Amino acid sequence: MLHSCILPLALVIPVPSSSISLLALHSSEVTCLFEEAVKMEKIKFQHIVSIYGVCKQPLGIVMEFMASGSLEKTLPTHSLCWPLKLRIIHETSLAMNFLHSIKPPLLHLDLKPGNILLDNNMHVKISDFGLSKWMEQSTQKQYIERSALRGTLSYIPPEMFLENNKAPGPEYDVYSFAIVIWEILTQKKPYAGLNMMTIIIRVAAGMRPSLQDVSDEWPEEVHQMVNLMKRCWDQDPKKRPCFLNVAVETDMLLSLFQSPMTDPGCEALTQKVSCKPSLSQPHKVSKEVNQEIADSVSSDSLKWILQLSDSKSLVASDVYENRVTPLHFLVAGGSLEQVRLLLSHDVDVDCQTASGYTPLLIATQDQQPDLCALLLAHGADTNLADEDGWAPLHFAAQNGDDHTARLLLDHGALVNAREHEGWTPLHLAAQNNFENVARLLVSRQADLSPHEAEGKTPLHVAAYFGHIGLVKLLSGQGAELDAQQRNLRTPLHLAVERGKVRAIQHLLKCGALPDALDHSGYSPLHIAAARGKDLIFKMLLRYGASLELRTQQGWTPLHLATYKGHLEIIHQLAKSHVDLDALGSMQWTPLHLAAFQGEEGVMLALLQCGANPNAAEQSGWTPLHLAVHKGTFLGITHLLEYGADIHACNKVGWTPAHLAALKGNTAILKVLVKAAAQVDVKGGVSCTPLQLAIHSPK
Repeated sequence: MLHSCILPLALVIPVPSSSISLLALHSSEVTCLFEEAVKMEKIKFQHIVSIYGVCKQPLGIVMEFMASGSLEKTLPTHSLCWPLKLRIIHETSLAMNFLHSIKPPLLHLDLKPGNILLDNNMHVKISDFGLSKWMEQSTQKQYIERSALRGTLSYIPPEMFLENNKAPGPEYDVYSFAIVIWEILTQKKPYAGLNMMTIIIRVAAGMRPSLQDVSDEWPEEVHQMVNLMKRCWDQDPKKRPCFLNVAVETDMLLSLFQSPMTDPGCEALTQKVSCKPSLSQPHKVSKEVNQEIADSVSSDSLKWILQLSDSKSLVASDVYENRVTPLHFLVAGGSLEQVRLLLSHDVDVDCQTASGYTPLLIATQDQQPDLCALLLAHGADTNLADEDGWAPLHFAAQNGDDHTARLLLDHGALVNAREHEGWTPLHLAAQNNFENVARLLVSRQADLSPHEAEGKTPLHVAAYFGHIGLVKLLSGQGAELDAQQRNLRTPLHLAVERGKVRAIQHLLKCGALPDALDHSGYSPLHIAAARGKDLIFKMLLRYGASLELRTQQGWTPLHLATYKGHLEIIHQLAKSHVDLDALGSMQWTPLHLAAFQGEEGVMLALLQCGANPNAAEQSGWTPLHLAVHKGTFLGITHLLEYGADIHACNKVGWTPAHLAALKGNTAILKVLVKAAAQVDVKGGVSCTPLQLAIHSPK
């Protein structure tokens, strides 16, 4: 549903319950504005803000509401990704090309981020075009002063400062567009901190916004956009490209930048560990106390410790600030006799440090079964956990200590205890390949498929690390083979991702689904194709994995293998009679991807297997267009040998020869001419490849 808002032109007086604003202007200006608004109302284009109506009493304009506001408000508050930046630039160029193509051309003369509006989906619609033309009747001085007041001085081309009484032409808007490109790419304000006179002097002298922020790490297409920007702000207005050419170039750069696919997300399952803080560091307690605890085993020393526990020296130390007691120290020291003596004085067996450590937790983590038995005999709670939720049974499972684990379970430890991220002791046993502990836990009715915070079950963990014994144990005991994480990945996805062949084979043999799809639509076969895992790929095919499943972006396994250059998998797929011309995202075929990557060997392999060299993607680009853009001589030769159409035009009328000329690549242009390309025919655009070759920067 479209809503209405007000286009503020000067003084806005709010009118409740109305979509109209009042404009306080001189009568001549009002008449001019009204005439321009009437013209705007008739203009309908997808990247121009729609005008729904105008009225004289009260004077106002009702226009389309743009939910995301202006680009000016967005740039300083949001970190925009490269595809979105390039799309905004391209859509702005389309809008400007539309205005300039009107007969006579309609100049904007106020192009800036504040007049580039964004809808709910961050698509561009420009506003305020034509309404600034009333200022043309002002003197040059008045024009510059008004521009400074309205924040548009940075977007005025140098000729306006240098040439008196020169009427602005289309080149004016092209220059403003270049400054907008700079602002979008850097997300900074041009000439920040400079006063009006300094800006005028710098621009008139040929200086432009700083390029220090342009990084070598920026993508190639972004650097080409920077080159286009420089041509658009050329000091000589005649050398600036027209918006028709600008729109074509920005379309090309946007199309090429759209990443054909992303790799399946690397399942970075880091080792789950928990470590107790050291209780014997010099900064934690005085050397004298440490030495006394370490060296003394007698009853007299124990009495000294008990007396010391009430003394000011120990109470004032860091030890007691962290609530560490003598029992914690003695358990950490590992002296069974000292602990027994201390426990005979009726101390708190479940005392906890500031981080939640009990003496039983320390004894369990240090693998001291005798101390554990002693503490349990004195009533230690088996389920008291530390600040991270780790109970003693978690530590026993992490260490593979089945003796202590059995002792804890016999004294009431919860077999399915969860720490704060949802990991159970069975998760930890599976992670660390302790089959002995896992068997014990299973025998005590442990849940076989508990999901931790990200949805991983113990079988996910065992499959990820390739612990085949645990995979066999868990699957044999009835663990859910196709359990899904939050991202919908199954244990089979993780095993394929990590290349764990034995785990994959066992899961498939037990009936795991080879065509399970994760949240991005990747099956295990997609992952194997993208990773180039030939043996696993063949194994999945033997178990019936589908060759034609598509990811959410529309990519088949062949697209992925092509994009990554895995020739062996490409040949396997071709032998399986897969569709070589399957259309993926943007209607790209695998051959488009190979040309885009400049993979000449992959291009040849696909062509030899029967791929169509003349398939056109959504913008009309053929593999030959992409190969010419990439500059791959051998790839171009392969395409021509297999019947690529030298005269194919994309949707804006460009042939491969136009692209070669546009990039200034005369060597490739000669190859195309030798193959009978015509360089003196305009085709669907207003210039020939020869004209482009003459004017393109070398």
